[in-house]
Amino acid sequence: MKIEDAISCFADYIAVERRLAPGTVKYYVDVVAQFAKYLQQQQIALVEEIGGADVRSWQMSLIGAGLRPGTVVRDTAALRAWFKYLRLRHGLERDIMAKALPPKQPRRLPVFFREREVEQIYSDIFPDTFDGQMERLVLRLLYETGMRRSELASLTLSSIDLSTPAIKVLGKRSKERIIPIESEMAHNISRYLALRQTVMDSLSPQQPDKPSTDRLLVDSKGKPVSDGKVYRIVERYMRPLSNADRTSPHVFRHSFATHMLNEGANIGAIKELLGHSSLSSTEIYTHVSREHLKETYKHAHPRAHKK
Repeated sequence: MKIEDAISCFADYIAVERRLAPGTVKYYVDVVAQFAKYLQQQQIALVEEIGGADVRSWQMSLIGAGLRPGTVVRDTAALRAWFKYLRLRHGLERDIMAKALPPKQPRRLPVFFREREVEQIYSDIFPDTFDGQMERLVLRLLYETGMRRSELASLTLSSIDLSTPAIKVLGKRSKERIIPIESEMAHNISRYLALRQTVMDSLSPQQPDKPSTDRLLVDSKGKPVSDGKVYRIVERYMRPLSNADRTSPHVFRHSFATHMLNEGANIGAIKELLGHSSLSSTEIYTHVSREHLKETYKHAHPRAHKK
């Protein structure tokens, strides 16, 4: 089987049958395509010609190019998924990845914002404009729900239930979950919806490219807020407010889980709110919490300073 055909079939499989998120599909396909380009340099054009040594030499080429061990681990996982698909659907008999072990890497704890840093998004730092109010809602929703930025950007008007109040989130593999929100957040959303309606009504009906969308988050021109826009909003506001190593939307997700755990929330409940399929994905936050307690002890307990 030609490698390019195997990649095309794999892309359809993970997008249609596995229903992976578009970003995940693109990442997996890009990794396999890069591997195929490497194989082409070795004059390998058929899947049957690939051996374990080819995978290992590809890994070494990535490390030699300066990629972080974590990146090589993720790329190896994508390649492993491709070969698993080929065994399941196209009769590939050999487990090519059996001896292709990813490089070891130290376990990194999630980066999170300190509570005092997050508290500043509840102060008067946003412009008194529609876009300013939309940006305020973006930051507060990320922190108060722990949503992924793709989940936030894809929220629709029907996702919001102000009577409960709660938000229905469509997560990975189209798995739905319900996240409760408190009354102040419900009030903020209600106020934003009124402003949103005014903005949408103000757009000229004769405007040929007048946007029509049921997305919850739109800008002052009525255009839906994209994943990239969410990222830029977080960067613009949190970069000057935080000392964290990173200030991406995912840091709000880590902050949501860490702060909930520090306040005594059940880890099983946090798992459900985050939409994790496995508890092991959530347990990393227990390590974050322990590190937070150790740091607090070191700085606060009088005996911690004595030798």
